[in-house]
Amino acid sequence: MQMRSVKTKIHLAASRLHKWFALIVGLQVLIWMTSGLVMSVLPIEVVRGEHLVNRTGHEVLGKVQGVRPLEDVVAAAQGPVEAVTFRIQGGRLTAEVTGGGKSALVDPYTANRLPPIGKDAAAAIALRSWKGTANPSVAVEQVEGTSPEFRGPLPAWRVTLDGSTHVYVGADTGQVRAVRTDTWRIYDFLWGLHIMDWKEHDNFNNVWLVSFAASGLLFALTGFMLLIMRFPLKLRRRRSAI
Repeated sequence: MQMRSVKTKIHLAASRLHKWFALIVGLQVLIWMTSGLVMSVLPIEVVRGEHLVNRTGHEVLGKVQGVRPLEDVVAAAQGPVEAVTFRIQGGRLTAEVTGGGKSALVDPYTANRLPPIGKDAAAAIALRSWKGTANPSVAVEQVEGTSPEFRGPLPAWRVTLDGSTHVYVGADTGQVRAVRTDTWRIYDFLWGLHIMDWKEHDNFNNVWLVSFAASGLLFALTGFMLLIMRFPLKLRRRRSAI
């Protein structure tokens, strides 16, 4: 009799805890399931805007002559050097010298350091990469700080094409650093809800997420405990009815 009383108390305590945990984490669990479903359904290529902007395209260059020695190109960067990458930009060969977390463009024919990419050049780079509708509207703004939409190296230019597609072009190298579309913004909003970082959308080690995840685990454990305790009770009731 005493053993049954102890089991009853445990059963009631587990039931109360289960209800409280359901109240606390229920809405967030619904958000986790909904956001996870939508993010898994959206093709990552569409989220990245690969159907609108070609970030990996290569321009064809004919025979190259008159290029200065590599040591002259490296010296023009005037800083630590970790890598030198030659690429075509606007129909001409350029050398991107990277080192110390920074990049610089050098003219390999003269071994002179090139000036940062300007507003008009950034717009031209974005338009050359554009695969969307013909003759899109163009607006260019300088990026003055990082944000949830862009955390890349600064300085940079934000080129808005066709009203809502943002193409971020690095002012140091002319590279397309990021592409942001309406689909990406929906994905990013859901990601922020999913990891419970509603402002920056990048910290999945925050206190809110850890707390709710732990509460969700306790919710599952108390539910499992109730299942174990109620299953023998149902069997006893069926036997007594027989």
